[in-house]
Amino acid sequence: MSEIAEGLDGYIQTALWSSTDDGEPLDLKYGPLDIAPEALAKIELELNDFVDKAKVILHAYMDDDRQGQEARRLLEHNFWLIRNHHGAGFRDGYPYTEDCGRRLTELAQSFGEQDLYVGDDGKLYVS
Repeated sequence: MSEIAEGLDGYIQTALWSSTDDGEPLDLKYGPLDIAPEALAKIELELNDFVDKAKVILHAYMDDDRQGQEARRLLEHNFWLIRNHHGAGFRDGYPYTEDCGRRLTELAQSFGEQDLYVGDDGKLYVS
């Protein structure tokens, strides 16, 4: 694996900088290519499922194409933060309306928390 798709990379980068190992942010030592293949497959499956469902919500609320593009750009980043209760995300305002943000937050939280951790083999895994 030499390349990671943009949306997937955004999700992983957010996971890396917001996760720690022995108190140190994972992004100081690890990158997307350090994720074990089976963990990457799980991340990608859940992320694609979330994005597909989120696009339905966004379509219902976003009339402005520019605003909709910005909303889609932030999906992956906010998905990690919200599902793990980091206190940021879709309810913070622009580009999401209050109702849209509420529905996206509920959707993200329905996936449950996901932890990124270092395995005995030095690869990164998700719970």
